[in-house]
Amino acid sequence: MYDVHPGVAVVQKWIGERKEKSGRSLQEWMALIEKEGPPDEEGRREWLKTKHKFGTNSAWWLAERACGKGGEEDDPESYLRNAVRNVEEQYSGPKEKLRPIYDELLRLGKAVGADVKACPCKTIRPLYRKHVFAQIKPTTNMRVDLGLALAHYQGKLPKRLVDTGGLAKKDRITHRVELKSAAEIDDDVKKWLKTAYDLDA
Repeated sequence: MYDVHPGVAVVQKWIGERKEKSGRSLQEWMALIEKEGPPDEEGRREWLKTKHKFGTNSAWWLAERACGKGGEEDDPESYLRNAVRNVEEQYSGPKEKLRPIYDELLRLGKAVGADVKACPCKTIRPLYRKHVFAQIKPTTNMRVDLGLALAHYQGKLPKRLVDTGGLAKKDRITHRVELKSAAEIDDDVKKWLKTAYDLDA
């Protein structure tokens, strides 16, 4: 049911360009950090920024990798293993009763078009076409929110679609539907999910 997040390809490209852009490959950077850098992750971030002039994101990523973290960000198989684990962990304990809502929304999201990709992150489950058009999030122990990208919808929206403030913040997700049971996933929810998908054509 899951697909590799587009960010994995971005990180793979970034790694492939390290030698050309910084003079060292990823493996060479890891060896240098281990040999000359501070022992802790935070110290390594600052060292990479100040001594080697990396930007914040690159320094953060290299320091994490040098401390044994972040391998799933550039390896599709690791990403998919973690995606399954993240879903299992999130819908356990008090949120276990929300799993049927999640499963049904995921099924509907994948069924809305052959090009839909479901790419779980740690806290949300985005659904992509060209961009994120919807996301599934267990917002509380009692509720799952189906977020929808409806910025380009022309027309009046029903009260059931709660404004997330996303339009003002320039977020993709502009509205959400609150769901407390799988029975609430009715034709109206399906219609707006399909609408969000169509708007991302």
